[in-house]
Amino acid sequence: MTANATRNGAVPGETLRDWLISDRPRSRRQASVGRAYRAWRGFSSNRLAMLGLVIVVGLVLVAIFANLLSPYSPYIGDLRTTRLLPPSPAHWFGTDDQGRDILSRIIQGSRITLFVVVLVAILAAPIGLAVGTVAGYSGGLIDAALMRITDIFLAFPRLILALAFVAALGPGIENAVLAIAITSWPPYARIARAETLTIRQTDYIAAVQLIGASPWRIVLRHIMPLCVASVIVRVTLDMAGIILTAAGLGFLGLGAQPPMPEWGAMIANGRLYVLDQWWVAAAPGAAIFVVSLAFNLLGDGLRDALDPRAAK
Repeated sequence: MTANATRNGAVPGETLRDWLISDRPRSRRQASVGRAYRAWRGFSSNRLAMLGLVIVVGLVLVAIFANLLSPYSPYIGDLRTTRLLPPSPAHWFGTDDQGRDILSRIIQGSRITLFVVVLVAILAAPIGLAVGTVAGYSGGLIDAALMRITDIFLAFPRLILALAFVAALGPGIENAVLAIAITSWPPYARIARAETLTIRQTDYIAAVQLIGASPWRIVLRHIMPLCVASVIVRVTLDMAGIILTAAGLGFLGLGAQPPMPEWGAMIANGRLYVLDQWWVAAAPGAAIFVVSLAFNLLGDGLRDALDPRAAK
């Protein structure tokens, strides 16, 4: 028996692992910690999911230490001596038409990519969660009205709708983030509503209603927390789409503006040289591909690990 297990209420002879995987938890803390441990075991057994996690963690570290990792300035180049140089030991990914080191620009661009996906998730996920849980619990006219608004947003492709909002708001990374967030919440609302329709029929919610809890308290304190896991999985799976939408806006000149090293804008800049100086567009394209694939793998692993119907 370990010291940690003893402090957390384990019986004599029970190891920490036995305490974590017990199907009869003796406290709320043991139940929550054990549930997290079983989810991690399921997630860590998926090699592709772990690969996605490693790449995403690497992206975060690269974004944090971008200034230290960049071998050259991402904004300044030499048109006379370093313009459109192919990949070499001096410039691993080559240089662009302004003589700037592409590797340095990709490293700095990771900050923009991470900024976009995190901010969109922070803005869109709570909106979708709130709309879905309120609609699912209220039912009737409120449900119909909120879901018809959701259907209107879902009727348009995300990129087309984001283009319309950016055209109205004006080009720029902040407006691009806002536009993507506005177009990203409907799938989360659908998932939260489906979960709520199931949860509101349970004895747990009936008991909360019997003690006199208000509808807002029931939604905020008892239904939303149960829907968070499903929404988190969907957000993770949507990260790739968010990255591609942001890159599409940057490619069209409506996202991050020059000289910011945004990956989509870098591809747009390299399309003029794609036949002869292929590395100018290939390097940021490969970065988008790898990061998008990593988020998809991570999302698949989280979906399997957090699915309550999956065998642990």
